[in-house]
Amino acid sequence: MSNLDPTLPLTSRAPSLSAVVITRNEAHNLDDCLATLTGWVDEIVVVDSHSSDDTVAIAQRHGAKVAQPEGWPGFGPQKNRALDLATCDWVLSIDADERVPPALAQEIRHALAHGSEGLAYDIPRLSWYCGKFIRHAGWRPDHVLRLFPRRHARFSDDLVHERVVTDLPRKQLHNDLLHYSYRDFSQVLAKVDAYSSASARQAVARGKRATVGSAVGHGAWAFFRTYVLRAGFLDGGHGLALAISNAETSYYKYLKIWALQQPQP
Repeated sequence: MSNLDPTLPLTSRAPSLSAVVITRNEAHNLDDCLATLTGWVDEIVVVDSHSSDDTVAIAQRHGAKVAQPEGWPGFGPQKNRALDLATCDWVLSIDADERVPPALAQEIRHALAHGSEGLAYDIPRLSWYCGKFIRHAGWRPDHVLRLFPRRHARFSDDLVHERVVTDLPRKQLHNDLLHYSYRDFSQVLAKVDAYSSASARQAVARGKRATVGSAVGHGAWAFFRTYVLRAGFLDGGHGLALAISNAETSYYKYLKIWALQQPQP
């Protein structure tokens, strides 16, 4: 990445950095993701869930260390598998649908060169929804903990919506991580189904119960919170569409919790 600050060479002034990614059939995303990492991180680790597309070949082309362990334990445990394979001092956790712009890459290099292993770093994230970056609706600001010393953090064991767990104090970086979360509405529908199912299973495992009425109530509240309380209306038609899809995700999550409570044939 030629526009990075040449006065901060990673090998001589900063601790080493591993980027970790988990994948399954991410050929449409992974090349662009890894292109924003290649050349300035010391190591790329990809843990793949036996993709049937060119995901692994793309990862190898970028010089990544690739592993394909058996079974799908959930997002948190899978990311811990990637973390266990990392060997550098610091870890940058990134998803295949995310991109590190040059300004953020330079800021990360500066933080490592001049920071401390006694800190973990939140990164602001700017997310794309079917043709537009969303700046309201609860999506902005969206600070995510993604940069941390390898020996001082783990991922939670959550099946979905995993998080980094650390006792270190946190500091915020300033440049955005770009998140191409929803390219089109077919992807929205697929994720509504996948996330509501995973969230329902996780909730039932924790003793959560629901009714059809509570599913309707949660869906309505999710719409109101996104569109009104979090000012999704300021994002125009995209904000309205996002509020509806958030409502659907919440509605189907609780409906699936209710369904899992029913006697099975």
